[in-house]
Amino acid sequence: MSTRPQLFTRGLSGLSQTTSVNDAQSPAEQRDDAKRNFLKTMRPMPTQHYWHVYFDRQTKEQKPDDQEYKAELEKLGSQIESVQDFWRYANNTPVDQIKMRESIYLFKQGFVPIWEDRRNINGGSWTFRVPKSIGPKVWTRIQMLAIGEQLQSVLDENDQLCGVGLSVRFNSHLITIWHRDSSKQNSIDAILACVMEDLPEELRPKPDNYFYKRHRDHSGFKAPPELQPVLASQDRAEAASNGANQPVVTVDPPSAH
Repeated sequence: MSTRPQLFTRGLSGLSQTTSVNDAQSPAEQRDDAKRNFLKTMRPMPTQHYWHVYFDRQTKEQKPDDQEYKAELEKLGSQIESVQDFWRYANNTPVDQIKMRESIYLFKQGFVPIWEDRRNINGGSWTFRVPKSIGPKVWTRIQMLAIGEQLQSVLDENDQLCGVGLSVRFNSHLITIWHRDSSKQNSIDAILACVMEDLPEELRPKPDNYFYKRHRDHSGFKAPPELQPVLASQDRAEAASNGANQPVVTVDPPSAH
């Protein structure tokens, strides 16, 4: 069984205790100690929302005749309440050690990275496929857009950012941005524009390497029976909206000869 990446979101260890110990350290170790001491004494800068980190270790179901995967979500560490908490988590999470088909998610409190969850069921996500060589850098910037509320600020009224995720594939990282209401086209367009504006050119994915998809359109989506009426209600609303936007076509009666 693969080992999940370690996460430390509270407390800092390894602080130098005496001058003699500090003198025995290398310059790099002294700089690390200075940074840890600085973070320890720094006044926390609270985030607007609380955030949780989830690790998804996907294992094949015990069925010899298919290749389906079952998600096994695990909440890691304490909730993130400040900028310092975020950087402690980010700096101590070895993204490059996450195994094939495993995922890590940073989600707002109250949301979980499951398509069929009641708060996500009407939502969707952008997926960006990036090479593993730049995946961790892109992932850090996307998380910063989430933590810093830039993504939330561009969403349409009554829409919400749920969270962001990174999944490992054979030669790439899939980085996702989830929001709550897939009927908000303004939100969909604004998320993409926000990401492309923030990423430097060398990290920006090419057009054929990103796409948007509603959660319900995934082949593995299975809505629980009690939430079927919610989906039906949205379908009716979207059908009515599309009908209202259709141009009215009139046909004149044939002229008499």
